[in-house]
Amino acid sequence: MRKIDLTQTHDVFGEFQKENYTKIKKKYNDPATSYAFDVLEQKQEAGYLIELACFRHVQDLKRAEAGEFDFNYDLDKCSQILKFAAICPNVDTGEPTKLMAWQEFILCQLIGWRSADGGKRFTRVIVSVARGQGKTYLMAIISAYSFLIESIGLSNQDFLVSSINYKQTSKILGYIKTMLVKITQTEPFKSLARETGIAQKSLGTMNDQIIMRKVNNVLRAISHEAGQYDSFHFTTAIFDEIGELKSRQKISKIISGQVKVPNKQFIQISTAYPDPNVPFHDDQKMIQQAMEQDYLRDSDTYLGLIWAQDSLAEAFKPETWIKSNPLLALESQRDVLMQGLIDKRDSDMLTGEINDFQNKNLNLWLQQSTDSFLKLADVERAIIPTFDIRGRQVYVGYDYSMFSDNTAIAFVYPFLDESGEQKWHVEQHSFIPWEKAGSIEAKEKQDGINYRELAKRGYCTITSHPQGLINDDQVYHWLLDYIDANNLEVVFFGYDSWGATVSIKQLEINTSWPLNAIRQRTTELKEPTKFLQKSFVESAITRLDDKILEKALVNAQVVQDKIGIQVDKASASLKIDVVDAVIDALYQAMYHFEDFSIVNDKSQTVDRMTEEQVKAWFTGGESGLLGGG
Repeated sequence: MRKIDLTQTHDVFGEFQKENYTKIKKKYNDPATSYAFDVLEQKQEAGYLIELACFRHVQDLKRAEAGEFDFNYDLDKCSQILKFAAICPNVDTGEPTKLMAWQEFILCQLIGWRSADGGKRFTRVIVSVARGQGKTYLMAIISAYSFLIESIGLSNQDFLVSSINYKQTSKILGYIKTMLVKITQTEPFKSLARETGIAQKSLGTMNDQIIMRKVNNVLRAISHEAGQYDSFHFTTAIFDEIGELKSRQKISKIISGQVKVPNKQFIQISTAYPDPNVPFHDDQKMIQQAMEQDYLRDSDTYLGLIWAQDSLAEAFKPETWIKSNPLLALESQRDVLMQGLIDKRDSDMLTGEINDFQNKNLNLWLQQSTDSFLKLADVERAIIPTFDIRGRQVYVGYDYSMFSDNTAIAFVYPFLDESGEQKWHVEQHSFIPWEKAGSIEAKEKQDGINYRELAKRGYCTITSHPQGLINDDQVYHWLLDYIDANNLEVVFFGYDSWGATVSIKQLEINTSWPLNAIRQRTTELKEPTKFLQKSFVESAITRLDDKILEKALVNAQVVQDKIGIQVDKASASLKIDVVDAVIDALYQAMYHFEDFSIVNDKSQTVDRMTEEQVKAWFTGGESGLLGGG
């Protein structure tokens, strides 16, 4: 199939129109595929992430039909789950609720796609939608279906429903019990319940599990607070409100327990939360990239279904809110729901809490503090897949570690893009101490960053000091090797005036780099700080998908005095060392394209030369320097 990469263009509709889906439309007329085509043909409004999911679905159908795929889309399985859903009562009314197209899309994606062995294709799933859209009800349907139908003929199967605490976990279990009470009163489920040993009385108790006594299949409700996921091998595991979790530590036990389980599925459900530094948000970004890079076929068993707005500005465009609130397409609820959303937005605006509306009701990730230096959307928009640094002029910023802080080196590369626009590419490398935390494992948990994984990708170095302190020699030699290996010309090297460490002394003695101590006060830092903020907003800065840099930018908060602004952090565990280093580099890098910049000041040309370059300059080896006689 044709190579498609949407990471830069994000033009889903354009790529869709280049393909021929006539055979697919003719063969696959199920509700989920119809919904996908409605979105892609712009008959149904949806956000970018759902556009991607729909495009992935129809592209995969083409792969399956061409025999180029390890998975197939089973229309019988789709019909089966939709028939089951049609008899599941709503807990509020006691009667089944007719599902909307987007809900049928979710169920068919979860159950319809199968692997070569007949099991479910998608073993890991993300479902995210704004508050009040009935996602818990939908997951109760999946849980009941898996427990009742997918367990037929099997014994000793474990099933899980979970959430952040006992109250939330009990809520989804209550949904499931209510459904099963109603369903098992009629045939053929009445006979099935009798044959497997599901007692009606057990469905009405406060018990935290549902047991099929005759076959020992158990649906367990275990909260994250309890965290007792060990020793279980869940066929279907559903975790509600997972977006609040700061660590994967307990969740990993669920996943590791499923390794050898056939037909397994782990479903993560949540709206966005104020803090984007959580695994659920990282997973969303990962699956977005996998869908955008259609040709790579990464994460073929990971499903992402995310109904969200495309920008914070859409808080003032109610006509677009169906992207995150798909229930707005339901005529019977549209007017009441829309008025409720408008009232919530207006109320939050009056109290200065519009972020809460954007977060919970539009399903957009935010920073928790209104003092945030940058918006997450601006930070994420700057990501580019690659950047060739070799042979470039570079401005370097250096922030030395104090106590438990990381030592960060920032590199700023000014460049002109294809249209001649002035841009600044920013990269970083951090050195990670762990002495205060006690171990690198504890340091990772404390900072919420997988440093060992990022070290493999070249974004950081774990200190080689035996006691976990910063090793000055290691920093010094890494930096020299990096500059030399990439043939970089260091135009400026800015560092904290308090950070005159051994590394700086070594650089003074052994290099000709223009080292400049910068006092860390508002008078010195206000201009590069404002420049950094403005450049992200205006998309004048690019960066790689580096989690250390991203987290630092998101953690940074604005501190203002009578003179101007600086960046700071809310707590010691929130690392912004990289931001400090970037600002030090921008102290001069922001002037790169100006006539008065360092690179355009001819009087400073010799100052930046190596000994060999100076010798060549005096002997006429550098073309044009002596004017040629």
